[in-house]
Amino acid sequence: MAEEEKENQQTENPAPPKPAAPPATPPAAGEPKAAVPKPPPPPPGAKPAAPAAPPKPKGPQQEPWTSPLVDALKEKFGGEIIKSYSFITQNQIEVKKDRIVEIMSFLRDNAVVSFKYLVDETAVHWPKTEEFEVVYILYSFDKNERVRVKTRIKEWESIESVFSVWSTADWLEREVYDMFGVQYANHPNLKRILLPEDWVGYPLRKDYNLRLQDVEWVRKHLGIDSGQKYYVGEARHETPDYRTPQD
Repeated sequence: MAEEEKENQQTENPAPPKPAAPPATPPAAGEPKAAVPKPPPPPPGAKPAAPAAPPKPKGPQQEPWTSPLVDALKEKFGGEIIKSYSFITQNQIEVKKDRIVEIMSFLRDNAVVSFKYLVDETAVHWPKTEEFEVVYILYSFDKNERVRVKTRIKEWESIESVFSVWSTADWLEREVYDMFGVQYANHPNLKRILLPEDWVGYPLRKDYNLRLQDVEWVRKHLGIDSGQKYYVGEARHETPDYRTPQD
C-alpha cells in the first residue's frame, strides 16, 4: 500500500521541468576566440591534392583588316573577295578561285600597293572537307609590305596557274604539285621537282603514308629493303586499293 500511495503522489505532483541552458554568449572584445580544430594530416606517403588548373589562355584571334587596298579589291571584284583580316600582324585576304589570275594581276599593278614579288606559294590539305587551301605570299618593294592571299579548291579540281603574272610561280607551283598533288591549269611544265617522276603519291598530304612508298621505291631502284618495319604487303592487307609503281 505504501508503494501505491508513493506512485500516486508522483503522478499528481510531477517533477518541475529543468531550466533551458542559457544561449552561448559571444566572446567579449579582446578575448581570444575558440580554436577551430584542424583537419587530420594526410596519411604517410599520400600525395597532396593537385591545385586547380589555371584557365587556358585565349589564343590569337583574327582581327578585321580594312585598307584602301581592300576597298579597291572589293570595288573591282565584288563577291570574289570573301574576307580580309589580320592574324598575328599578318594581313590576309581570302578570295574565290575562279578569277585568281585577274586578282593577282590587280595586286601586282594597282596604284595603292603594288606587289611585284611572289615570295612563296604553298598549300594546306584539309582531308575532312576534301579541300586544298592554296596560299600566295606577296611582297611590295615600294611599301615594304606583305600580304597573304588564300583560296580553296576541292581535291579533284584544278586552279589556274599564276605563271603569267609572276614567272617565279613556275618552280613554286611545281613544288606544290609535287608535295600536295594540286593541279595547275596552263602551267608551262607541271612535273615533279623534288621527287622522282615514278614516285607514287604526294608526301605533304595529311592522308599519305610516307613509309610505304619509301619501302617500295627503295626495293624497285636499289634492290634492297629500306629498313622500314612496315612493309607494302601489310599495306595491301589494310588497304586493298594501295598501288605501287610496279602495279
